[in-house]
Amino acid sequence: MVPAASFAGKRVSLFGLGGSGIATAHALIAVGAEILAWDDNPDSVAKAAAAGIATGDLRAADWSRFAAFVLSPGVPLTHPKPHWAVELARGAGVEVIGDIELFCRERIQRAPSAPFIAITGTNGKSTTTALTAHILRSAGRDTQMGGNIGRAVMTLDPPEPERHYVVECSSYQIDLAPSINPTAGILLNLTPDHLDRHGTMAHYASIKERLVAGSDTAIIGVDDSWCAQIADRLERAGRQVIRISKRLPLTDGYFADGTNLMEAVHGRYSRVAFLEGIGSLRGQHNAQNALAAVAACLRIGLELGEIQAGLESFPGLAHRMEQVGRKDHVLFVNDSKATNADAAAPALSSFNRIYWIAGGLPKEGGIEPLRGFFPRIAKAYLIGEAAPAFSATLGEAVPYEISGTLAAAVEHAAHDAASDTGGEAVVLLSPACASFDQFKNFEVRGEAFRQAATAIDGVKPIGGTR
Repeated sequence: MVPAASFAGKRVSLFGLGGSGIATAHALIAVGAEILAWDDNPDSVAKAAAAGIATGDLRAADWSRFAAFVLSPGVPLTHPKPHWAVELARGAGVEVIGDIELFCRERIQRAPSAPFIAITGTNGKSTTTALTAHILRSAGRDTQMGGNIGRAVMTLDPPEPERHYVVECSSYQIDLAPSINPTAGILLNLTPDHLDRHGTMAHYASIKERLVAGSDTAIIGVDDSWCAQIADRLERAGRQVIRISKRLPLTDGYFADGTNLMEAVHGRYSRVAFLEGIGSLRGQHNAQNALAAVAACLRIGLELGEIQAGLESFPGLAHRMEQVGRKDHVLFVNDSKATNADAAAPALSSFNRIYWIAGGLPKEGGIEPLRGFFPRIAKAYLIGEAAPAFSATLGEAVPYEISGTLAAAVEHAAHDAASDTGGEAVVLLSPACASFDQFKNFEVRGEAFRQAATAIDGVKPIGGTR
């Protein structure tokens, strides 16, 4: 636990009693802070009370007594309108913060030299966070990973000078962390997202910018115009900026040249790492993730050999282009996290002979945006409610069958892929749909794919995803 010592003996209100809220409450209680917590969900309030957290309706509280108001990142701060508890806090002049802010304050007080890498972006931040933490751990560094991935940040071990922190930050969390100050801050990319919570793309981008603006070193992907402008703006303001690109040679920074990761210094290039043969880091999108991790790890003192070893041993993340099994020339890949067309595009761009399992609860736009990848698809196996619409889009461009269920799709795709004589064939679950018509969530769907694939006679499970 990270004790919230900056609020020792103070009175703090808290709203949102999910996992991170409970963890934050305990971190405050541990230092003698007086907590009053609440949630709109009565079940959450009851669970918190049972865990020894003082609860009470904040509408009836005396806000003049609170030193701070800690808000769960899932609760609206600004759009579509501030939550009622936010309005009460602002009306009383009480600062509104989140758990990432508490962590940042504790690090500065306890161990300001503790290396702190914070990662944000619209896409790729979980993989980049996990990869960066893996490289550090494989190099023998004391490493804590959390935030918007895995563990709530206040459940991590307390800051110490040689303890490394790798923290994924959503826009919601950044919005509640005014003093966020990483050693290396990573902004991967920006595309429209969460606009219901941020109002406009410009506001969303400005929130993401705060993370890198507060960093000692800002590592910014410059393949979209929003991020490129942020990099230019920070550099003009005198900040240290490292640019990365997955598709363009840079004069200064790091860029991908195929599977080679290159460093550019005043237009002179040298290879710093490579991704050839690393199955868990296939595709241009993973090149961007790897570039960010490499740049951050170099910034905090790792050697190139340590970084390359970490890249090669990275097992990948479950349900994100996760290699789960192989039989001869057939590879089985679980990309269940791809719940819309844009999310499915990276996997479809990463393989050449694809036996594609797609479908589920359809999203707006269907799979029309994926038409450019249709030549890579040997056959499609359609499941769930989206099957009729997807079949209409595929038409005569791609052979397909309506398999109905995931189990049937895996069985049929594996049989057809085994007969493919064109080199490596990939049975790919990348549904481009939500799971809710047949599965509780994408994780359950991915596990069902894994079980069906590894149950096939002769398929060898892959423990890692190399």
